Amino acid sequence: MKLNDRTLRGGLGVSVEWGINVADGTNNASVPESGLVDKALLGLKGMVGGLVLKVWRFLVKAWKLGVDEPRKAIHALKVGLAISVVLLFYYMRSLYEGVGGNAVWADMTVVVVFESTVGATLYKSINRAAGTFLAGSLGLGVHWISCKAGQNFEPIIIGTSVFLLASAATFSRFILTFSLVSISGYRVEELFELAYHRLLTVGIGTFFCILISILFYPNWAGQQLHCLIYNNLEKLADSLDGYVLEYFKDNEAVTEDNCSTKQIKGYKCVLDSKATEDNLDKFARWEPAHGSFNFKHPWKQYLKIGASMRSCAYCVKALSACMESEIKTPARIGNLKKHFSNACKTTNIHSSDILTEMVKTIKTMKKSSEIDSLVWEMNKAVQELQKSLKSVPIWLVLPTSEATDDDGKGEPIVAPLVEVLPVTTLVSLLIENAARISGIVDAVNELAGQADMKPAPQGNKTQHQTGDKPSAGEKLPFNGNVTVTVPHANCALPYGT
Repeated sequence: MKLNDRTLRGGLGVSVEWGINVADGTNNASVPESGLVDKALLGLKGMVGGLVLKVWRFLVKAWKLGVDEPRKAIHALKVGLAISVVLLFYYMRSLYEGVGGNAVWADMTVVVVFESTVGATLYKSINRAAGTFLAGSLGLGVHWISCKAGQNFEPIIIGTSVFLLASAATFSRFILTFSLVSISGYRVEELFELAYHRLLTVGIGTFFCILISILFYPNWAGQQLHCLIYNNLEKLADSLDGYVLEYFKDNEAVTEDNCSTKQIKGYKCVLDSKATEDNLDKFARWEPAHGSFNFKHPWKQYLKIGASMRSCAYCVKALSACMESEIKTPARIGNLKKHFSNACKTTNIHSSDILTEMVKTIKTMKKSSEIDSLVWEMNKAVQELQKSLKSVPIWLVLPTSEATDDDGKGEPIVAPLVEVLPVTTLVSLLIENAARISGIVDAVNELAGQADMKPAPQGNKTQHQTGDKPSAGEKLPFNGNVTVTVPHANCALPYGT
């Protein structure tokens, strides 16, 4: 390393530059290291850039959430509007003097009671107001008793009452108000004014919550429950169709992974919706009349329909297990699948048609004029499927082309029972599923009666003559030796006669 000429000429006011002469004659000037200020500015720039990037990602995510679920965005705006209106009582002097220094409790009430649905908001608002009134009354009562007992026993009575009532009302909403009124009464003279302001601020908060929840884009819990039930019925019909059609496809390995659509897994939504149905039913009963629903609409019946759908969904879940076990089934059982294919597909078509008709009934709130014919066709298809199932012996004889005699005919072989169990299990599940679908029909018909649904206009579909429909319990002969009893709508279909 040596000095450059520019280095030798460096003097006062001239910067000195160090460099390195490389063997090839070039010179690399050394770059001075950045100072602490430059490093700090660079770090600050990176921190600000990272913060801006995080904020931008948050805004993009919030926008997508608002587009995908507009109800959440609308609920957030409604809560903001309610809080803004209630805070006027705190920031405007005339209103502030009317409710005193406790105006902020109205804002806290909005935060506690405002829910996404009208029913939930009404439920919490009424409970909050009732709890506040009860707590204020108890606080005044305890204060009166403690005053009568004298100064020596007053703190003991108040402390004991707070402990006992707070312990007994752990799951209630009036612990805070009771404690405020009772304890404040021991030191503050304006006890009645405190209880009055507390009740007034809670009433103001609940009033504006209910008003905004109903007037601005109301979200009814009953409407959500109504839509949830018929959407689950649609998903159940899609799953049933998908699994049966996929199972009886020829020359294709069927597993849950190669299903073409997500609709085939819709039964899982039916199985997971019980908690949602229970909550919506609880809040729907608090809602006033709206849309097609009156105040006494039979919301409890929706829970029975949901329970019947879950019973049917468990059968569909078992069908998916049969599909997975099909991978281990020998290929020679394909002839047995063909034996059941037409009967299973026919039963599945009629079962899906019934579910689809139930969807129309609930969605339109009109009685179906075709459901009796559809149930009759499904029961008839189930009887044919039962007949096919009974024709399979315990030890199944299957033809094979591996061993042939002089006439070119295949020598039959015997298949063990374990190899035919997946196919026969699926057939049995379809029969059981038809019985559970009849349970859904009964639940929907009961809803139609309780809700006083009007009959739907008849379509162009040809109806069966009355004489073609057997009454419940009547026996129809399949042949000279076998008779199958037509099942009642609310009973399980037998596997054999």
